[in-house]
Amino acid sequence: MSNAKQFDVVVIGAGPGGYIAAIRAAQLGFSVACVDEWANAKGGPAPGGTCTNVGCIPSKALLQSSEHFEHAGHSFAEHGIDVAGLKLNLGQMLKRKDSVVKQNNEGILFLFKKNKIAFFHGRAAFSGAATALGYPIAVTGSTPELLSAKHVIVATGSNARELPGAPFDEKLILSNTGALAIEAVPARLGVIGAGVIGLEMGSVWRRLGSAVTVLEALPVFLGAVDEQIAKEGAKLFAKQGLDIHLGCNIGKITSGKNDVTVEYADAKGAAHKVVFDKLIISIGRIPNSIGLGAEQVGLTLNERGFIVVDDDCKTNLPNVWAVGDVVRGPMLAHKAEEEGVAVAERIAGQHGHTNFKTIPWVIYTAPEIAWVGQTEQQLKAAGTAYKAGTFPFMANGRARALGDTAGMVKMISDAVTDEILGVHIIGPMASELISEAVVAMEFRASAEDIARICHAHPSLSEATKEAALAVDKRTLNF
Repeated sequence: MSNAKQFDVVVIGAGPGGYIAAIRAAQLGFSVACVDEWANAKGGPAPGGTCTNVGCIPSKALLQSSEHFEHAGHSFAEHGIDVAGLKLNLGQMLKRKDSVVKQNNEGILFLFKKNKIAFFHGRAAFSGAATALGYPIAVTGSTPELLSAKHVIVATGSNARELPGAPFDEKLILSNTGALAIEAVPARLGVIGAGVIGLEMGSVWRRLGSAVTVLEALPVFLGAVDEQIAKEGAKLFAKQGLDIHLGCNIGKITSGKNDVTVEYADAKGAAHKVVFDKLIISIGRIPNSIGLGAEQVGLTLNERGFIVVDDDCKTNLPNVWAVGDVVRGPMLAHKAEEEGVAVAERIAGQHGHTNFKTIPWVIYTAPEIAWVGQTEQQLKAAGTAYKAGTFPFMANGRARALGDTAGMVKMISDAVTDEILGVHIIGPMASELISEAVVAMEFRASAEDIARICHAHPSLSEATKEAALAVDKRTLNF
């Protein structure tokens, strides 16, 4: 490996876990390289992974644009704004989405340059066992390279899971990638899977004019969400026009020339056959560990393809680490980021920290759904004594002024110590409001602590304070 380019740390993958790990390692004084194969439409580098290119960022861009469109068509008149001749320019909407993605790609490349990180555009894989110089990493692409790394951080992310018998063609049967690039609004849109991606993409295209049918295998809606919040969400989404069916057993899926036929049995066993113009399949994601060269070095994967790591993200190999979607834990961009930082600090001999108990979850629908900590059903199952309080946005002055009063904040605390065990929000800007709960829980705050903190008036955050007061049955505005 004498001709290899030497680095202290080589990061494989430039998604949220990878590029953040690379930056933190560089900040700590290491020589760092990052390798990523994502390419833009022109074949150039597009770091940022699934999140930036076909996930978090473009979906939020389309959610924002489609929400503007819906407000203009249905809500502006109430505010005294009359819109005549409203029409959709889908091409411009998609162009704006692509522009947002490009800005993020370029921002990451700038950060690599700022932090003196060597970036290689291509696919990286272990090419042999470690030597005295480190692990040999082969980069294949337009400019093949051989790198040598004392430490390797694998952050290769995940891919959309296909439904057996219905491979993605990104024309009729779509993953998240195709769902973000539909060139004409489909009259009939099918979505298999009522999870985060399914609900967000279903919401985008419903606002733009599609009749959206969501088929979910589970018998309950959003089973991971607090039951009270999930029921409120199901009611509100149905009112908006999302046609959600639970307990569906998907059968044969047949692609025609311009449509897709889905056969399924409903919760009662009755057979159905429905035709869609487009079908989005969002049934989860699988780790992206194929082609990494794991067998070349003896890197251990489990039966599902995840890289096996311990609590510190160490693999079975010395100085080889893995973070993000390719390892255990929630497949969330911010979880990957925290693990990336923690690993870089552990390499430096510091004590990196990632607390899985306080990782927030968000569904960016309207209303948004966000939560952290345990649900009421989890606490019941564990036999934990608790207190719960809720406060509706209907009684919040800022929400009334916004014209967005659907939903509530729910806070759950320990019945004895009053320590906050979970906070669950459905309503406006839930994604922002949940951060207060995360901070509070990191510092093991009580519901009383939040109830005693002064919140600005009028603000949506007052609903969090009122929910804390509700835990002790002493709300002031409801």
